[in-house]
Amino acid sequence: MPVIRKGDTVKVISGKEKGKSGKVLEVLRETGRVRVEKLMTVKRHQKKGRSQANPDGGIVEVAGTIAISNVMVVAADGAPVRLEKAPRELGAKERARLAKRTAAK
Repeated sequence: MPVIRKGDTVKVISGKEKGKSGKVLEVLRETGRVRVEKLMTVKRHQKKGRSQANPDGGIVEVAGTIAISNVMVVAADGAPVRLEKAPRELGAKERARLAKRTAAK
């Protein structure tokens, strides 16, 4: 089960975009991939009249996907970290996420 969520800031640790970071736009759980803003952009051709945003058509750049195994969540200090789930608090709906290197044991 991936720990990465929509809105997290992640850093790419391998592949064509290695070293770059960005915000997660979407997590595709079925395929095990994530969309990160301004990374892995791909060009798509669009016919005239197919989109209200671009009625003249043309070549449009769209955010592509990156394998979820190739990204790591970035901590507050800017370093990539592994996350773990903390024990569930009484009355909490879900478990808190903690950075493994800074979590008190």
